[in-house]
Amino acid sequence: MDIIELARQIGKEIQQDERYLNLQKAEKSSDSDQQLQDLIGDFNLKRMAINNEAQKENRDEEKLQKLNQELRECYSTVMQNPNMIAYQAAKQEMEDLLKRVNAIIMQSAEGEDPETTDYVESCGGNCGSCGGCH
Repeated sequence: MDIIELARQIGKEIQQDERYLNLQKAEKSSDSDQQLQDLIGDFNLKRMAINNEAQKENRDEEKLQKLNQELRECYSTVMQNPNMIAYQAAKQEMEDLLKRVNAIIMQSAEGEDPETTDYVESCGGNCGSCGGCH
C-alpha cells in the first residue's frame, strides 16, 4: 500500500470515528434548529450593517456603537444556544483529533519516531500573561 492509499485509509477511519460522527450529528442539529438559524441570520445582517456604516464617508459613530452592541448581544445569544454549544464542543474534539494526527505525520516526516511522537500543546511562547509552566 502506498502513502496516498494509507492517507485515504486514514480518511475512512476518521469518518468512522466517534468524534467525526458527533460533529456530523451536532452540525445537523444546528442546521435544523430554526431559532438558531434565525439568530445566525440576524447576526450576519447586523455585521453587514456595521460594515456598511463603517464604509460611509460620514459615518455615524453613535449608530456604529449601537450596532456593535447589538452584534455582541446577538453573538452571545447564538453562542448560548444548546445546539451551538454542542456543535462547538464537537468541533473542538474533531480539531484536537486532526491536530494530533497531523502532528504525528509532520513529526515523522522530520525524523521523529512514529511510534512515540505525538501532539504537544504549546503555550505560544509569550510568557507575559502566563501563570507558570506545567
